[in-house]
Amino acid sequence: MSQGTLLKRQFGHRARISLSPAGIRAVDDQAHAARTVWNCLHSWWQMMPKDKRTLANADAAIRQARKEIEFLAVLPAQAAQTVLKTYFQAWKNCWDGRADAPNFKGRFRTVMSVDIPQGRDLQIKRVHRRWGMANIPKVGRVRFRWTKDLPIGKHADTDNRITGARLVKDHLGWHIAFRVMTLESAPKPHEGPEAGIDAGVNLPLALSDGNHQDHGRPAHTKDGKADRDKWLDADEKAKLLRLERRAAQRKAHRKPGERTSRRLHHTYDQIRGLRAKATRRHQDWQHKTTTHIARTYGTVVVEALTITGMVKSAKGTIEEPGKNVSRKSGLNRSISQEAWGRTVAMLTYKTTRYGGTLRKVPAPNTSLRCSACGFITPGSREDQATFVCKNPDCGWSGNADWNASRNILHLYRMGLALIPAAGRAVVRRARRVKPPTAR
Repeated sequence: MSQGTLLKRQFGHRARISLSPAGIRAVDDQAHAARTVWNCLHSWWQMMPKDKRTLANADAAIRQARKEIEFLAVLPAQAAQTVLKTYFQAWKNCWDGRADAPNFKGRFRTVMSVDIPQGRDLQIKRVHRRWGMANIPKVGRVRFRWTKDLPIGKHADTDNRITGARLVKDHLGWHIAFRVMTLESAPKPHEGPEAGIDAGVNLPLALSDGNHQDHGRPAHTKDGKADRDKWLDADEKAKLLRLERRAAQRKAHRKPGERTSRRLHHTYDQIRGLRAKATRRHQDWQHKTTTHIARTYGTVVVEALTITGMVKSAKGTIEEPGKNVSRKSGLNRSISQEAWGRTVAMLTYKTTRYGGTLRKVPAPNTSLRCSACGFITPGSREDQATFVCKNPDCGWSGNADWNASRNILHLYRMGLALIPAAGRAVVRRARRVKPPTAR
């Protein structure tokens, strides 16, 4: 939505909050109550006839449940209303074919979260340079890390304000994600150069101009296996190995049907904490790298990859067993760790914010075609990291990911970019533009 040269922008900002032990228990109870409200709604939906499944009837059922069940009363009424709206929206997404049908939420496999739909309830105030204060309904005033200027006080108005927030818990603690709406000047068209980007395993982001972006973490261990803990240092890897062995030992002593002990749960929490720390480091690198790319280049070209199909198992069936299953499993793990989809999502909104554009081109044969002569010759990718053209008239050699990034940029310049359907942020239906010239 634009008004003259101004552009209304909505984004989220996530910050770590500091809670006392009593505050942690209070927010945990609210999160469990929100999950219970969802499960009660799902049970109510399955029991009621189709003509009775209305928003008004569901609202009445939730209000009655919060009066009769004391455990649900710890959840603020507005947060319960948000759960109700989210549940009905989940069914609409299912009917429109955008998502699967909603289901029950499990205690241990569901992300704990509580929504604060009204921004005025937060009453945010900056304490000093590092910390701010916010009000959480039925919990009180809590501190959060101040890492970004927020529109509060005299800087807040109708067009620049915080519209709400959401409390989210990971294995390193509770965080608050603010929903911010601002009115900013529309960015000028970015006049930077064009760049093709190939996402790889050995080289995370290879750019067509040779300005490759590497996080310095080896993709494989010394024995050639995929390193799933590359974002941890040596001491953290050793600690993780000890915890995994301890968890396996305690699990072996558990009898069939016996409940998991507190010690085993504590060990699992420590393992998840190390995994969460590695994920944060990776996301930090992705944010910094994609911001640098969006500021430097006016047009960024990537492949239209179907990552879910790329990471499918090669196990096969009993009648037709797969080949190199273990090797393919390690490759799948490396692809999942690099999180290519998240990198493209970051580039999508960051290039728009800085006035640039992101384009996608067809992925087939970008890694097999020679970027110098344009021919596809068998045996050019004998080595995973090196491309050697087998064309007798060419013989070009170089990094395989760099070769693919040059092909990606060339496809865009030939007019083979995929055009997204109108009104959709993700390329679902695309048409191929006929190239003006042939190589």
